[in-house]
Amino acid sequence: MDDAEGQIAREIAREQEYADRLYRRLDELIAHVERNLEQIQGSQSASTHQNRSERDSFMALYEDRLALLRSVSRSVVFGRLDMDDAARHYIGRIGLFTPEREQLLVDWRAPAAAAFYRATSTERLSVTLRRHLISRGRTVVGLEDDVLDQSLLEDPAHDVVLQGEGALLAAVSGKRTGRMGDIVATIQAEQDRIIRSENRGVLVVQGGPGTGKTAVALHRAAYLLYTHRRRLEHTGVLIMAPTTGFLRYIERVLPSLGESGVVMLTPGELFPGIRTFTHDEDAVARVKGDVAMAELIARAVKQRQRVPEKDLALRIDGTSLTLTREDVRAARREARASHKPHNAARAVFVRAALDRLVQRYEQALRAQGSTIIPEDRPDLLADLRHDPEVRRVLNLAWLPYTPQGFLRILLSRPDRLRAAAPRSLAEHVDLLVRPKDAPWTVEDIPLLDEVAELLGEDDAPAAAKARDDADRRRADVEYARKVIENIDTSGMIRAEDLADQVSQVRDGRTLAERASAERSWTYGHVVVDEAQEHSPMSWRALMRRAPTKSFTVVGDVAQTSSAAGTDSWTAALSPYIQDRLQVEHLTVNYRTPRRIMDRAVAMAQAHELPVTEVSSVRDGDREPSIERTAPTDLAARTVAAVASVHAERLGRVAVIAAEERLEELVTALRADETLPAIGQGSAGVDDEIAVMTAQDAKGLEFDAVVIVEPAELIDAHGAGDLYVAMSRPTQHLGVVHARELPRGVAG
Repeated sequence: MDDAEGQIAREIAREQEYADRLYRRLDELIAHVERNLEQIQGSQSASTHQNRSERDSFMALYEDRLALLRSVSRSVVFGRLDMDDAARHYIGRIGLFTPEREQLLVDWRAPAAAAFYRATSTERLSVTLRRHLISRGRTVVGLEDDVLDQSLLEDPAHDVVLQGEGALLAAVSGKRTGRMGDIVATIQAEQDRIIRSENRGVLVVQGGPGTGKTAVALHRAAYLLYTHRRRLEHTGVLIMAPTTGFLRYIERVLPSLGESGVVMLTPGELFPGIRTFTHDEDAVARVKGDVAMAELIARAVKQRQRVPEKDLALRIDGTSLTLTREDVRAARREARASHKPHNAARAVFVRAALDRLVQRYEQALRAQGSTIIPEDRPDLLADLRHDPEVRRVLNLAWLPYTPQGFLRILLSRPDRLRAAAPRSLAEHVDLLVRPKDAPWTVEDIPLLDEVAELLGEDDAPAAAKARDDADRRRADVEYARKVIENIDTSGMIRAEDLADQVSQVRDGRTLAERASAERSWTYGHVVVDEAQEHSPMSWRALMRRAPTKSFTVVGDVAQTSSAAGTDSWTAALSPYIQDRLQVEHLTVNYRTPRRIMDRAVAMAQAHELPVTEVSSVRDGDREPSIERTAPTDLAARTVAAVASVHAERLGRVAVIAAEERLEELVTALRADETLPAIGQGSAGVDDEIAVMTAQDAKGLEFDAVVIVEPAELIDAHGAGDLYVAMSRPTQHLGVVHARELPRGVAG
């Protein structure tokens, strides 16, 4: 073994010794929590409801803590900082202390860890050396050192490891696994600055392909949950991702950082009770996404608050009376003046209409010779309220609706659509007409949310529930304090935390389950990935989810493929947040080699896409491969291209084509017995070879990509889709085509 190898081996052994100490402490904590859990399970007879709530609450707290410790038990440490004052800090996924409270490991989100990401040779932040620990399980297998103080290189007392690609390049060069890797250790300075931004408004992260936008968004979510835990742990963080495949791709990142309680949804799941992945055709999507749809829906709701064409004759217990058009009109004015949503304002309308009708009823009874005194009015009102004819008349004037029922009727009635359409939509409104039983689409979700906001619910039960919840919360906290006084919790549990568990046990649902089931749930923070795809109507729905307007928005306007998407963050967001918009740019492409990215950028610029300039950290070893074939041989040549890439064992392969060509390609690829299982769509992220559209591939990355007939991608959704497809690979890009290549693809 030469001196360099011996030096590395010695340093690895030293780091392994410290890692072993960390894992021993971690195992002690796991055992301690397990004992507490067993004690709670064994010490409570659970003979009463109070006993059961107490036991279940403590069990839930200890089980959550146990899950967190176990989730990091194989990879708890990844870095080390050596400081000017000779202090040394190890950086990991959670914080660890000795029983005497000596800090063994700094949580990566803590302020003390910021220098691990931010320090540079020109701005050292008192850091002399930054070390990346490369581990497999609990075993340290490699080291990479960034020397920030050059004097260390001249000091023989310091063993500095200067070899290998470095943690970042090792991470981006490795084969794709179908899940986003745990890249805490490779976050760079420009990313970390954004992650830790104190901006309390809307933070937009604009970056080209491969710049780590998603990584930044997820780590920012974890950082905010850590930094503002008390504010966010009861409201949660919503992550809006483009596809279910993308959610599966990222699902392990936040748990690996020690966070749970994050709600992850796709745009087709935002409205409770509906789950759809079907998209409308571009022309329809463009109309549904137009902000003028909000005005159309508002008019349509108001038009369901109707004044009859003539006075209405009624007969109550043999007494004739008339509900006049002016009575209904006055009651409608009063209801609208309440500024309540339609369904809640209906109670105001009914009460106002009955107040007028009961006066006419009293007059009619007096005309018949009856004696009416003020004390009779409640009984007369009850007679009117329960009379079938009165109820029918009032329902016709102001009918209660569900959002689904209202929108289904509206979209099936061209006359109502035309009557409600503002001038800007008048020529396009017929595109919206469809059968009443048509399936919901992703573009319907913001419309449903808009309708629900305008319809609302009866607010009396909600107000009563809020009062009950507040009373129950006070009682739970007081009860929790008494419980903690009698049970040794080793200082791990606050009364408020135990009260939360009591409430959760009573409710029986997790935060995610409660949040996703309640349309009016508001989150402390919202992360929107691939945000350029959201329409103005979609942004209206998302803004309702966070009244504080605390957002992290990540995307690339050059990759927009939605017909109703955006090409300007200011235009999309400023209507909601005015001057609280901050735009940050990511400029380093960690994913796509320069040889491939240059070709993608040339194509994008040739089609006048608003490309964000980025620099690739790797040149790459392979030039893009472009093969022209006859139209009849396109599928066969695609199979051959995929088989060739697969034979090289490059890793995961995506075949990206237009929607109408997918089935043909899947069939052809599955017929080749030399290939592994073939996945389809974004759900194919787990398969070694997957066939998908460019929209399915958004946010994902693959070792190799084969694009089939790129001109068809542009025909379907524009050059943005081709830009997405060309920028997915980490090693190899292949193109198979029969038609003329789009401008810029050939270089």
